[in-house]
Amino acid sequence: RLGAVNLAAFEELQQLQQRYDELTHQIEDLERTIEQLQIAMQSIDQETKHLFMKVFDQINQELQILFPKIFSGGEASLSLESDWQSGVRLMARPPGKRNSTLALLSGGEKALTALALVFAIFKLNPAPFCVLDEVDAPLDDANVDRFCNLVKELSQQVQFIYITHNKLAMTMATDLLGVTMPEAGSSRLVAVSLAQAEAYTA
Repeated sequence: RLGAVNLAAFEELQQLQQRYDELTHQIEDLERTIEQLQIAMQSIDQETKHLFMKVFDQINQELQILFPKIFSGGEASLSLESDWQSGVRLMARPPGKRNSTLALLSGGEKALTALALVFAIFKLNPAPFCVLDEVDAPLDDANVDRFCNLVKELSQQVQFIYITHNKLAMTMATDLLGVTMPEAGSSRLVAVSLAQAEAYTA
């Protein structure tokens, strides 16, 4: 009635039981690892949020100080879209204007607002020098003067190297470097120390 008896069934059972135990152990290891990773991710998220908000608040404070200096009034501030991961909104109100987004500002106002934000970030962790390439190009003379005042103030802590074609911006430099082409296809570097030039003319 039982039919054929598999004499190797006991050995097969032991092999399958051993395989089952190994897989169960691996599954438990994976579950423990997933749990540890989730705890680590939560910890990293909390630490990242803490650091982000700390830096965000510092930049916001610096921006609120720098913006009125540049525009001789007005106000600017940073705010979060919904949470700290969703994005940052920059609101700026130059003197005599209503609170508005950057899109509603003139080209010069946009450039100066962007410079205020860049310098606010830069002041948190200043480098030995800062390179500015044609940042005064969209500015009119009044805004160039504001830009020059800002750079002069910050140059007490940071050395600025800036590329410009604006005469007003050139006047605040201590040294000028220019490239001339006296002959076609041949460039020559010209360096002028304004302090030496002033002493020479005096």
